Amino acid sequence: MSEEDARRCLVPSGTSLLGLVKHQTAAEWAWFLYFFAGESAARPDEPVRGADTLDGVLTAYRSMVRRCNDAITAVTDLSRPGARSARETAPPNLRWILTHMIEETARHAGHADIIREQIAGSAGR
Repeated sequence: MSEEDARRCLVPSGTSLLGLVKHQTAAEWAWFLYFFAGESAARPDEPVRGADTLDGVLTAYRSMVRRCNDAITAVTDLSRPGARSARETAPPNLRWILTHMIEETARHAGHADIIREQIAGSAGR
């Protein structure tokens, strides 16, 4: 895929493939490292910027997944609550976060497939 195609917004929301990967990187960090593990580092930059490249964004996503996987594998009890809550409720446990992120990733994979079909002009079956 070209850099130009990765940035193309073909839906009214302005979503692009590059934007989806940046969003997913931020979501991984937020749920696994900020809310669950209690990390206080700055949230990864989510909007697509002019200096962003496809390779750079994918590398950042893969790096984030490795960090999150390390945090996940360090936990022996999936019912352990996280360090923070995103709402006015008790922090969710790791089991809930894992399920939520499976749903989040699947939803955005579907969005990415629709955009990819629009770019390629064919279905990926």
